Amino acid sequence: MFIGNVEIKGHTALAPMAGVADTAFRTVCKAHGASYVVGEMASAKGFVMQATKTAELLGVTDAERPMAIQLFGSEPDVMAEAARRALAFSPDIIDINMGCPAPKVAGNGGGSALLKDPALAGRIVRAVADAVPVPVTVKIRKGWDAAHVNAVEVACIAEANGAAAVAVHGRTRAQQYAPPVDWDIIAAVRQAVHIPVIGNGDVDSPQAAARMLAQTGCDLVMIGRAALGRPWLFGQVETYLRTGELLPEPEPAQRMAVLLDHVRLLCALRGEHIGMREARKHAAWYMKGLHGASSLRGEANQLDTFADLERLAAIAAAG
Repeated sequence: MFIGNVEIKGHTALAPMAGVADTAFRTVCKAHGASYVVGEMASAKGFVMQATKTAELLGVTDAERPMAIQLFGSEPDVMAEAARRALAFSPDIIDINMGCPAPKVAGNGGGSALLKDPALAGRIVRAVADAVPVPVTVKIRKGWDAAHVNAVEVACIAEANGAAAVAVHGRTRAQQYAPPVDWDIIAAVRQAVHIPVIGNGDVDSPQAAARMLAQTGCDLVMIGRAALGRPWLFGQVETYLRTGELLPEPEPAQRMAVLLDHVRLLCALRGEHIGMREARKHAAWYMKGLHGASSLRGEANQLDTFADLERLAAIAAAG
């Protein structure tokens, strides 16, 4: 499939999870089968004001391609300027966040708050699409709450204003991440627009990915929380969709080898001091379900050096 002129070879995308979908995690997920990755959301206003932290979120490496930079904000001109400046990082796609439920984002008019003002959402898409030569996509939710379900309306407005694809999370902002997820709204959007639709919400297995594709007709399946500590899930999904084969979960030693590769890259990018603090949560996720997992996760939260992780990984791998 294509998003604008960008070819996506496969069926899976990594969701733009704040605080998680950094360069290291995106690279590992891509290496293990993700067809497309989206970076952590970055504040358009912060970027335009040249905040260093914002710029750090926007790096793109060749190993991650095709990749989107995601921006959030509520002012069309600021979003357009941020998108223009983001071109310096050579993203394949610019994605606009209209789905984040976090109070610090939605409370300032960005993210999912834009679902309450479809006209403004349309102006933002138009401003960004006119500002950059790369495809522009939009990530939305089912609606603001159960009384205001308007994903179809917003998706149609986005398409009319130049969006090359739309990702739909089948929950309202009020739900946050609580069940149930509504895949029927993804199907409704798919039927209403002519651009690719990316389905998001509760895809945690190859079988779930196949069900979403069949039930909604979406073009791509976006995986978020289920990939934490399981980057190989993307490859499992792709293999199942292609051949019907269910690949087994990696053995503990294999899981720990992936963890070490992941954190080695994280430390190379961030330095060991910061990298190891970032690594603590990832190590805990990779160790979920292993023998003695509770104790292992407790130790993971105390990691200070890569050597500490190597010792803990050896214990986890031995079972």
